[in-house]
Amino acid sequence: MDLGLKDKVALITGAGSQIGFGKGMAMVLAKEGVDIIVCDMDLEGAEKTAEDVRAAGRKAMALKMDITNTDEVKQGVDTALKEFGKIDILINNAGVGTTPVPFVESTEKDWDININVNLRGTMNVTKAVLPQMIERKTGRIISMSSTAGLGGMATGGVYGAAKAGVTLFTDALAKEVGQYNITVNCMAPGAGATNFHKASNFPQAAQDQFKNMAAAGMTTTPEELGTVAAFLASDKGKKINGQCIRVAGLM
Repeated sequence: MDLGLKDKVALITGAGSQIGFGKGMAMVLAKEGVDIIVCDMDLEGAEKTAEDVRAAGRKAMALKMDITNTDEVKQGVDTALKEFGKIDILINNAGVGTTPVPFVESTEKDWDININVNLRGTMNVTKAVLPQMIERKTGRIISMSSTAGLGGMATGGVYGAAKAGVTLFTDALAKEVGQYNITVNCMAPGAGATNFHKASNFPQAAQDQFKNMAAAGMTTTPEELGTVAAFLASDKGKKINGQCIRVAGLM
């Protein structure tokens, strides 16, 4: 299916991991003809993703971006706009998790990390990118929620609360900017075939369980999530707005 995305420009946060949803979405979109602005705190990883996008025949830029730093986000978006002239698609993929613990054992540091990155970071980047979408009266915003943000998970209350915030923010913003031909949606993956659980210091037993599930094809792959993102970013998905789409594999 031709999604009509050729020559669109997408900014994707958290796309530096070489085994992550961000890179998977970048490569699917690149194959659809989209130029990619790859953002990550790990500039080396972002450069690797950008190189692969170029190898797929599209333009790419790598930017170091801490999405919790408002000034850095604004500077990065300004740089991207000077280079590409527009941002048609924003994918708020960057996120983090802390080690799952009972709530009474969680710390304020855990709260700050989850809320500042997963929720405030999404809001920071959206606020920086949105004005030029409003001015141009077109745009697609896709953010990353989680199945943990749709239903409570024991020992995951802090992370889930932040992701639930992303879900509600998505719904509210969609109602606000739909008049400008801008759609705002989010996706809620469950366990993914990525490095997320290892990076979040999940117990080894849980990491092994997710690894086995991935090997059995039960989890969501970056490419599968990318396919959903590409549809939401296209005109074929323009009537989908304010939704949180569960993309959780066979779970």
